[in-house]
Amino acid sequence: MTRLDIFSDPVCPWCLIGATNLVRALADAPDQPFELAWHPYQLDPDLPRAGMDRTDYLAKKFGGLGNVDRVHASVEQAAREAGVPLAFDRITRAPNTLDAHRLIRWAAAEGVQTRVAMALSARYFGEGEDISDPGVLVAVAADAGLDPAAIARLLAGDADRAEVAREAAEARRAGITGVPAFIVAGQYAVTGAQPRAFWTDVAREIAAATPPA
Repeated sequence: MTRLDIFSDPVCPWCLIGATNLVRALADAPDQPFELAWHPYQLDPDLPRAGMDRTDYLAKKFGGLGNVDRVHASVEQAAREAGVPLAFDRITRAPNTLDAHRLIRWAAAEGVQTRVAMALSARYFGEGEDISDPGVLVAVAADAGLDPAAIARLLAGDADRAEVAREAAEARRAGITGVPAFIVAGQYAVTGAQPRAFWTDVAREIAAATPPA
């Protein structure tokens, strides 16, 4: 298998669009060659742990609500083309995603990283749920087959908090300035929400170039 490292943030709509295109492309290829590994990246690591009002946050970030509407319009168009449901009107909080990334990290041990990462983004953008809320995170974990009681205990403490923050900071120092970002086989960088056909072609090329086991 060829390793595909994915750097993303669950509150990045382009990450949801790009990851959805990737996952769907791989689902169409039964002999797809990738082993996916998800890594943390925080668009705003300085957000308070409890998050903040999303309207106020975005207005400040983009210089007014008019600019926010223009940003949303471009994202919504791309999401429609990719068949990804977005419900910006349901989102009330801009969450700090450190705990969400902790959950994604723990999901790796059970082989459900992709399922958890996608579910977090879907709940945030599709349902407007606050993915910094431990209750939401535990529900995502349970849906993915993780032990909800164990996840609740871990979230109540500081397990892997420093490690996740350090890994996210290292990604920035390594030159990743935006997400989604994908590293193929530890060598080739792909940035942005690539269309489904792109990943179909890449998977086909790598599968063809890989000698049979």
